[in-house]
Amino acid sequence: MKWSAEMVRRLAVGLVLLGSLGMMASMLICFADVVGTNFFDWPVPGALEITESTMVLIVFGALAFTQEKRGHIRVEILHGCMSARLKSLADLITHFLALVFFALLAWYSFSELSYSWEIREATMGTIRFPLYPARTLLTAGAVLLVLQLALDVIGDFGRTWRGEPPREHAPAPEDTAKVS
Repeated sequence: MKWSAEMVRRLAVGLVLLGSLGMMASMLICFADVVGTNFFDWPVPGALEITESTMVLIVFGALAFTQEKRGHIRVEILHGCMSARLKSLADLITHFLALVFFALLAWYSFSELSYSWEIREATMGTIRFPLYPARTLLTAGAVLLVLQLALDVIGDFGRTWRGEPPREHAPAPEDTAKVS
């Protein structure tokens, strides 16, 4: 179990880093497009298509990492009033429902990815930008989130069974720094 959790964590970190590179590339291309359009009357060809594809990487690349860190938004009004066992049960139900949803999304995205690769799907913009790499990253991010959610459901089930409180959110970096 620990080996698989570590492997999923490493893959999630890799996708987050790839998403960070995509975000930087998208920002540079958008900046060049704005400067080129407003000052030189020469926009960057395909800026919209590239930005759209990097958005998929940025969003789906971070889902599993955020889940592993317990960084997704949660309504704390009722959760704070529950016993340790009920908190773990609430997390179990929530993670199970998310697992079902994202498993369906991953399954559907895989069939769309297969078709996109088969026809070599591309945009119809100023340049033909391929869409199947973005679909590949969407599918990879969804599958990685499904794996992380499966690990979370297993852990939540054990904590619920034993009556233990749920695993806490990872502290923010500024919370762990010592004040001198």
